[in-house]
Amino acid sequence: MASAPPSEASVESRVRQEVDRALSRAVKGLEYISTGDPGVGLTPKDVIYSRGTLRLYHYRPLSDEIYRVPVLLIMSLVSKPYILDLTPGQSLVEFLLKRGFDVYMIDWGVPRAQDHVLRFEDYVLDFIPECITKVQGDSGEEDVSIAGYCMGGVLSVMYGALHPDGPLKNLACFATPVNSDGMSLMKQWSDRRYFDVDRIVDTLGNVPPEMMYASFDMLRPASRVAGQVRLWDNMWNDEFVKSYRMMDRWGADQIPFPGECFRQNTKEFMWENKLFKGTMEVGGRPVRLSDIKAPFLHVVAEHDHIVPYDAAKDLVKLVGAEDKREIMLKGGHVSLVAGGNAIYRLWPQLDSWLAERSL
Repeated sequence: MASAPPSEASVESRVRQEVDRALSRAVKGLEYISTGDPGVGLTPKDVIYSRGTLRLYHYRPLSDEIYRVPVLLIMSLVSKPYILDLTPGQSLVEFLLKRGFDVYMIDWGVPRAQDHVLRFEDYVLDFIPECITKVQGDSGEEDVSIAGYCMGGVLSVMYGALHPDGPLKNLACFATPVNSDGMSLMKQWSDRRYFDVDRIVDTLGNVPPEMMYASFDMLRPASRVAGQVRLWDNMWNDEFVKSYRMMDRWGADQIPFPGECFRQNTKEFMWENKLFKGTMEVGGRPVRLSDIKAPFLHVVAEHDHIVPYDAAKDLVKLVGAEDKREIMLKGGHVSLVAGGNAIYRLWPQLDSWLAERSL
């Protein structure tokens, strides 16, 4: 039996709704163009240690009742850390504070020309251990939990493998690659037959952010246009527009990659896949992920185009901890950790996992 045609009142209501939304889009579009960038990284914090461009933040606790074990957040070398502290109500840092955690973060800063000499050795044998020492002194606790995002996760597992008897209480990683063979498009982009990494680093020193940004765009060339279409469709929605603006700002706000570390990452991680094969050495010391014994959590995104699941799925298998777990959540590389998707998916999972291991 055929359904009844919509009533005249129903059609009129739907037309009026679409007209109202179209007008709202136009007004909001003018506001979007004319207003400045939204504020980010606003959670109150103190710099407790600095060295070169590095800053170690301690976020001010919201109460005297906090979990015993502090949490140290570690970001990628090519992205600014405010993706984890976007804005009130959309900040992982703020969420963790409200849940009773004592939160610290390493901000690597924007590398200077003289920082082109930095290598993995500097980060995992010097900078991270020094920051952990500062966290211990500031918090008064020996144990420290680490949460690393993307390449920050790579640095974190390297640290954990090289310091098996260190103060690492728990280790959580988000969207962290370990098997470069699974990064098929990035692997093609950096094919050693055509990609002269030595010439790039020897000529430029630090690798410009424009080059890194273009490489990420090439992994999903239509995503920017699709994103702009979604923005226009949702221009009437203030919360969507606010979130889009902050995400878009962060995505375009990349920083240079320290040259020698880029050379090392390209040759040893991308080309030779040493971390996965267990043949990587840092400062002459073998990096064996099986040496990581601390409780381990890896959260991956179902639709991650930067770190596809094939590049991330072996990490939990390689880590030597008895208490280890992988969680796959809906979302992409960025929406895994920030925005509405993260608020309802990743953040509660991280809270639950850390809470029972931070007493």
